[in-house]
Amino acid sequence: MRAILLVDHGSVRPEANHMLDCVANLMQAMVGPDVLVRAAHMELAEPLIPEGVDACVAAGATELIVFPYMLSPGKHSTRDIPRIVGEATRRHAGLLVRVTPAFGVHAKLAEVIAERAGVEIVSAANGCARCWNPEGAVGQCGDACCARATARDSVGIEAAATRV
Repeated sequence: MRAILLVDHGSVRPEANHMLDCVANLMQAMVGPDVLVRAAHMELAEPLIPEGVDACVAAGATELIVFPYMLSPGKHSTRDIPRIVGEATRRHAGLLVRVTPAFGVHAKLAEVIAERAGVEIVSAANGCARCWNPEGAVGQCGDACCARATARDSVGIEAAATRV
């Protein structure tokens, strides 16, 4: 069974932590019963990443996709979360694990911002069809650069998945 573990930073504010549970419930409804969706926090709140990993495995996960629920490819999403996930999954032999990039630059996020701001979208962006960096340097958005991911996928290089 495939599982998605949403991971945020964690907060001392219970409302902030509860929001991730709401997102996980929303995703679960959207992806259906064949994919398990759970939430965990990097620090400051429970469940922490190791408990989230264990809960997914206990529910039957054989493939774990960890999504850093963060906007930018900062140190938490590119270093800390992958490191903690690596440590937490070592004891689960045979578990296929992948950590995705953070949200990064994506047209759907821009749509949400426009909607929240009450601004009409006058031109639909074609997602990752081009690089949105002002200098046009593909990849400057780090691991979350959708244009770089699109270019990589078009030449047949798949996202890395490892067996622990």
